[in-house]
Amino acid sequence: MTARVFLATTRGLAIVTSVLFALGLAGHLAAARVEGGRPIHYRHHIVGFLVLSLASGIIALALEGRFWKGRRDFTLLGVGLLQAAFGWAIYVLFSRQMM
Repeated sequence: MTARVFLATTRGLAIVTSVLFALGLAGHLAAARVEGGRPIHYRHHIVGFLVLSLASGIIALALEGRFWKGRRDFTLLGVGLLQAAFGWAIYVLFSRQMM
């Protein structure tokens, strides 16, 4: 793999990861809106997003050292996937509770 291909791949994964993080945050914000839309709801969901990001990041870093050493882009992609999945799962959970 040439340096140019590696940089293009890494840049592409960084963009996808950023989109996944944004989707995860959007899920949390949508859940806060469904829960009542008051500032405290948004604050709790944003803090929850940050705590989940930190916890899943620590776990992913530990797994990186074991399975894909030196590929930080894969680690961040995995955390982004988890954030997107958890964010929208939380939205679904709260939207069903409010019905």
